[in-house]
Amino acid sequence: MDIRLFSGSANPSLAQAVADALGAPLDECELGRFPDDELSVRLHESTRGCDVYLVQPTSPPADRHLFELLLMADAARRAGAARVTAVVPYFGYARQDRRAGGREPVAARVVADMLGAGAIDRLVAVDVHTPAIEGFFSLPVEPLSAVPLLAQAAKAHAASAPVLVAPDLGAVKLAERYARVLQAPVAIVHKTRVSGSEVRVTGITGDVLHRAPIIVDDMISTGGTIEAAADAALAAGCTPRMTVVASHGLFVGPAVERLRRLPLTSIVVTDSVPPPRAIALPVDTVSIGPLLADAIRRLNADESLGDLIARA
Repeated sequence: MDIRLFSGSANPSLAQAVADALGAPLDECELGRFPDDELSVRLHESTRGCDVYLVQPTSPPADRHLFELLLMADAARRAGAARVTAVVPYFGYARQDRRAGGREPVAARVVADMLGAGAIDRLVAVDVHTPAIEGFFSLPVEPLSAVPLLAQAAKAHAASAPVLVAPDLGAVKLAERYARVLQAPVAIVHKTRVSGSEVRVTGITGDVLHRAPIIVDDMISTGGTIEAAADAALAAGCTPRMTVVASHGLFVGPAVERLRRLPLTSIVVTDSVPPPRAIALPVDTVSIGPLLADAIRRLNADESLGDLIARA
């Protein structure tokens, strides 16, 4: 089937990078607002009988970008698309995968139900917050990983005697994946989350003394988790030369101020969300355009994605 590639407003530069890597045009999608602020979507290319891919991370503002994706998918389906795949490099709401106190929604499940109930046949995501998210979906999910790309980029910044630091127990398997590539030991920070932007460290397991930490996580949001992990490693005697590696660099709220005070030589992230502009941080951005293009090419040809899928 012919491929049709469209972008929402969340990250058009990444969609263009995907199109360039595919050697295909980025088809035009017109997004606008009616006078009462309702969203307007119009696809300017025929999708009849086509294999349609919609590139749209649900990055901030997540609700707006999510609804854009839903309407784009509906427009493609109603125009006769044979198959519609949502390419969601950053999947928002993934951290709301359970109730913390008893009177909250499981937002990740709500979003999964919305995507599964509409015109979308398949979801492609990159380094989701927890693999359990896949179980929330009734449609097939292709969980790609940017870890091999990020690990190679981190090599260029790794000092002698590096140590991979998992900033919490949830990141241990992720740190181990980096450790296999970088051939370095792993240390684990034990933390308790106080609020959405505040955490408290209770200890660190592993030897970081006189080693250069590489702190790894799936995302950098407010920077609270990274800050706490860095402070714990410094208190345990690491060298004041740190690298942070994360798949998704949101840098929201107090993130920039928190990270600026740390002895960071580099922050390595992907372009799953638009790269930060004009911030005083040593950010190194790795493009996942070729990764997504490879996945789209294989899906279109009904080929395996085995070596692109995130593994424990």
